[in-house]
Amino acid sequence: MDAQIGRRHLAAVDPRAGVGARLDRLPGSRRTWLNVLLLSLGGAFEYYDLFFTGYVAPGMVHSGLFDRASLGPLAFLADWGLQGIGSFVFSTFAGLFIGAMLLAPAADRFGRRKVFIFSLLWYSAVNFLLAFQTSGFALDVCRFISGIGLGVQLVTIDTFIAELIPARDRGRAFAFSSVVTYCAVPVVALLAWLLEPYTLFGLEGWRLVIIIGSTGALAAWTFQRNIPESPRWLVRKGRHQEALAIVARMECLVVRETKRPLPSPLLIPDEDPGESRFSEIFSPAYRRRTSMLSIFHFFQTIGFYGFAAWVPTLLVAKGILVTKSLQYSFIIAVANPVGPLIGMAVADRIERKWQICAAAMCVAAFGLWFAHATGLLLLLVLGIGVTLSNNWMSFAFHNYQAELFPTRIRSRAVGFVYSWSRVSAALAGLLIDYLLKAQGVTAVFIFIAIAMAMVVLSIGGFGPRTRNLGLEQIAH
Repeated sequence: MDAQIGRRHLAAVDPRAGVGARLDRLPGSRRTWLNVLLLSLGGAFEYYDLFFTGYVAPGMVHSGLFDRASLGPLAFLADWGLQGIGSFVFSTFAGLFIGAMLLAPAADRFGRRKVFIFSLLWYSAVNFLLAFQTSGFALDVCRFISGIGLGVQLVTIDTFIAELIPARDRGRAFAFSSVVTYCAVPVVALLAWLLEPYTLFGLEGWRLVIIIGSTGALAAWTFQRNIPESPRWLVRKGRHQEALAIVARMECLVVRETKRPLPSPLLIPDEDPGESRFSEIFSPAYRRRTSMLSIFHFFQTIGFYGFAAWVPTLLVAKGILVTKSLQYSFIIAVANPVGPLIGMAVADRIERKWQICAAAMCVAAFGLWFAHATGLLLLLVLGIGVTLSNNWMSFAFHNYQAELFPTRIRSRAVGFVYSWSRVSAALAGLLIDYLLKAQGVTAVFIFIAIAMAMVVLSIGGFGPRTRNLGLEQIAH
């Protein structure tokens, strides 16, 4: 069926226009946004698993899973004052680093859709096993393995959305994707608040929170059936007829929906397939972008996860009881989808690099104010401010990093630069744990503010513009 549609419509399009140019001419449609929605639903399970750390941490600690005896071979961390949840956070981001750095290139080789589905199954299965572990060491090992799958999917979703969505809508598509994925954060916060005080079916509440998140594997079949492979990737692999058939089907659906003819595509050819080599990300054409994004990612995660993964613990440090901290953390978490929802209004109106810089400055300002605030209402307002700013920065940079490299190396390049955020997050988890115990909340937010200053310097000083440009134009 797709092949017949492709042959019928191919003759009506100037052959000098590549698959990418044909995709970029498509107006917004239900089919376009359905693709984004399905990919984002996969990302929602991913974000649930990423963010449950901060919300189940108090329950894990209460169960005695991070005392010296429970950590086994990692017991030496107790001598450094790091035996708490910091080891779990470290394991998470160590796995994310391996996944992003070493396995994300699989999407360049095997396809965006296959790797998206496989990584979802991977981390869902391992997190189900994690929920039944009875020692801190076993929890850390399982978390490291599931983190590898999470690291692969984080990169694959960015690559996938960038390649499927027309240039004029990429900013809104990434913002909408963040709205959907961040809905998982208040869900996990709510479940932690409701379930952690109880034991059901012989399982502590925090274990049930993790088990619920592992149901993402059940959605894999739906994603497999309804998400098309990236036509840009198919062209890169020499599978032109498959790519043309998918694009032609999308064109048909859009014309049927809008009841208007499509505009003529720009006569921009597809990227030169070339040979896909890891070393290309350090070639003269891309090494400045690689260096800039690597520095950016090393520092941005300190602000993002330095707050999001530690909200309940930071509130406890401000004198709020554990049970109340989970309730207030849920209130703050509800703001997560609101940031990108508001951001949809400006996502394609303001240059991406300046959105990232503005958001980073807001994270620093709200965070320092949070550190010195005392009233409960003010703490909640400032916590929401940090959350909104982090999420604005997040959807903007997820878009930005995927735009800056050509299709043939997009996944491996994004995986490489993104992996530095995993390194810093793993180290930051340990350092924040130390700073919080040794110096208090103010020291944590000074650390975050310094990191946000580095974000502004790297992106503001060296980032190229990408707004309303096709991927093929940005790649040159």
